[in-house]
Amino acid sequence: EVQLVESGGGLVQPGGSLRLSCATSGFTFSSYAMSWVRQAPGKGLEWVSAINSGGGSTSYADSVKGRFTISRDNDKNTLFLQMNSLKSEDTAVYYCAKSPRTVVDGNDYWGQGTQVTVSS
Repeated sequence: EVQLVESGGGLVQPGGSLRLSCATSGFTFSSYAMSWVRQAPGKGLEWVSAINSGGGSTSYADSVKGRFTISRDNDKNTLFLQMNSLKSEDTAVYYCAKSPRTVVDGNDYWGQGTQVTVSS
C-alpha cells in the first residue's frame, strides 16, 4: 500500500522558516518524481515544487522561487521542502504527491497534508 505522510507544519512568524518532510512507503521511492502542492484557505490547489526521481532536476512556482528548496533522500524514502522567508500568503495545507513516472507527469498518490500557518 502506497503511503505518503507529511510532517513539519506549524505556526511561524513572517520571515521565519519551516522544513516539511514526507515519509513514504509501499513503492520504490527512488523511481518516481515527487511534488509539493498546497491549498490556501478558500482557494484551489496550487503546485509549489517538483523533483525528478534522481533529485538532479527541480522546479518551482514563481511564488516560491528563491525561498523554497525541494530535496529528497532516496536512501530514507523521504521528500523535503525547506521553506524560508515565509509570508502570510504561504499559509496553506501542504501536500506531497507522487508522480507515476521518473519525471513529473501528474500525481497518482497524495498525502493527507500538513498545515502551515504564517502569522504574527
